[in-house]
Amino acid sequence: MSELTALLTPEGLRLLDGLGEIGSTDEVARTVTRLRRDGHSPDLVSAVVTQARLRSRASAKFGPFADRMLFTRAGLEQATRLPIAARHAARFRDAGLTRVADLGCGIGGDALGLAGIGLTVTAVDADEVTAAIAAYNLAPFGDGAVVKHGTAEGTDLTGVDAVWLDPARRTAGHAETTRTRPEDWSPSLDWAFALAERMPTGIKLGPGLDRSLIPDDVEAQWVSADGSTIELVLWSGALARAGIRRSALVVRGDSAHELTAGADAPDVEARQLGAYLHEPDGAVIRARLIGDVARSLQAGVLDEHIAYLTSDAALTSPFVSSFRVRETLPSDVKALAKALRARGIGRLEIKKRGVDVDPATLRTRLKLQGDDAATLILTRIGSTRTAILADRIGA
Repeated sequence: MSELTALLTPEGLRLLDGLGEIGSTDEVARTVTRLRRDGHSPDLVSAVVTQARLRSRASAKFGPFADRMLFTRAGLEQATRLPIAARHAARFRDAGLTRVADLGCGIGGDALGLAGIGLTVTAVDADEVTAAIAAYNLAPFGDGAVVKHGTAEGTDLTGVDAVWLDPARRTAGHAETTRTRPEDWSPSLDWAFALAERMPTGIKLGPGLDRSLIPDDVEAQWVSADGSTIELVLWSGALARAGIRRSALVVRGDSAHELTAGADAPDVEARQLGAYLHEPDGAVIRARLIGDVARSLQAGVLDEHIAYLTSDAALTSPFVSSFRVRETLPSDVKALAKALRARGIGRLEIKKRGVDVDPATLRTRLKLQGDDAATLILTRIGSTRTAILADRIGA
């Protein structure tokens, strides 16, 4: 708290804004030495250097907005990326809900998305330091975004149309934190689900949540960004779309594609390896919509227990990464290395499902040589370990 107190002063903020980007460890050391030599206190120096480094990292989530924001390490790690937050906010707006309580607001990432499209936000966080940082980040919105220090359970929701809720799923702290069990979340899932029955609510959770915990009457939306499955959002009331109970939102750069269904998709049958292999996006896998994607590609599964699809049709989809199959190769490391060298493959993307392989270790053992590039897909078909050499489509 002493570092934050030192930072949230005109002197501290001017010093921070004047530092610019600090990258390497050597730059950090030189900056600390210079600032201490100029007579700044240890708390202030530590605070501004830490913030400068966090701002550099935060640009991946917040773009140019990061240059005027404050962060904690844990808060940045757990914050929603701004483009995703904007999509969440649009759902509230499109449902005609204009006054939103953001409970468990963290550093204010989702509240920024809500306030940024003109909604009125009450942002609440149980941690005093985090709430202070959120207040700074939301200050440009004036009365449109009010930040309070308090708990979700203790917040008066009078006059609020809807709630965005991000339960604390990690241990308390501003730096290193660890995941906790659902029964230890704050607020609890039971409290969150009871709230969702009373009023329109969006509940942000980890994408690996036990599906048996998901209520039947909500829309479950898994979200991936640039290849990483980042969250599950449960939408209730007016925020849940009619007839939709499963959704996979796939965001890559500035483009977004969504697959929706009323329930888990029926499975497709297994078939032999064809001319193409497809790896479904993680959000599609989590939403259990693989069958719908497979049918759109005229594909079957390579193995009924593994999420690889295969087809002979020259089709692809934004919901998969597609590969043109060259051939199958021996799975034994020595024989595989010999085969790759014979084909002049010196650059190799290694993907795996259903096999216990460390790609980094395998790459070293293969001793690649040559100018060609390819993708090696290691998997299991039945009880047989299989190595498939392929070329990524659209790479």
